[in-house]
Amino acid sequence: MTQFLTEDDFARLRDIRATRPEAIRDALTGRRRRDVLRGDGRLFIVAADHPARGALAVGGNPTAMADRYDLLDRLATALSRPGVDGVLGTPDVIDDLAALGLLDDKIVVGSMNRGGLRGASFELDDRMTAYDVRTMVASGIDFAKTLVRIDLADPGTVSTLTAMAGAVTEASTAGLPIMLEPFLSSRSDGRVVNDLSTDAVILSIAIASGLGASSANTWMKLPVVDDMERVMAATTMPTLLLGGDSGVDPDETFASWEDALSLPGVRGLTVGRMLLYPPDDDVAAAVDIAAGLVHTDL
Repeated sequence: MTQFLTEDDFARLRDIRATRPEAIRDALTGRRRRDVLRGDGRLFIVAADHPARGALAVGGNPTAMADRYDLLDRLATALSRPGVDGVLGTPDVIDDLAALGLLDDKIVVGSMNRGGLRGASFELDDRMTAYDVRTMVASGIDFAKTLVRIDLADPGTVSTLTAMAGAVTEASTAGLPIMLEPFLSSRSDGRVVNDLSTDAVILSIAIASGLGASSANTWMKLPVVDDMERVMAATTMPTLLLGGDSGVDPDETFASWEDALSLPGVRGLTVGRMLLYPPDDDVAAAVDIAAGLVHTDL
């Protein structure tokens, strides 16, 4: 992969973090902002909130996302491509990108709950450990995002749902859009597994839709599964489709996205590892294909 950022860029970033941390907040609040929806009313968001939950693997590489400089370079490449509307990340990633001057005219989505660390005994206790609504509003973050994993056999799920309901209520009061990423989950051989059957996704939507005192600002972030027509019939909320891990046939995945993007209510894509770490390592090409599926006028 061709390097987009230079060693001077990274040296400047390290210097800002060490000697001028206030410049990060200034970069966020002073950046050039845009409407969440414009033009064709669709969104293509690149996701990079996986590391904060201890999820560093991509495909068969267990530490693919461990190199922060490599990740930032891949994100910079993605954000430079036409049709990429913004980025989803935890504060550490968003702060790096802001300090590097990469967020002008981009939608910034703040990831709120990263406490459910992959492989932990408490993985399904997904309370808020990253952004909160007050900070996002004050910092000029455009959108909030939460992961909502529901295990009907795990009493800890109620803590997650309570935290999610509070976040939705706060976001609605502040007028901040918030996307919920719901799954029905369970443990198998000590691992948390998401049920991607059509009926399970529909049930997760029904549960997540009722969280909070108002759903006026709620969006959905949903996987592409079988019978997406039935899935999308389960919600009137604007929906972004999520990607997945690398390891599946990219052409097959792109085809499934194209079909799902044609459904009423689907507003675009939020995809991370599959585009940032494609099998051929050509980030720009992978991002361009996805952008063309979302924004057909490119």
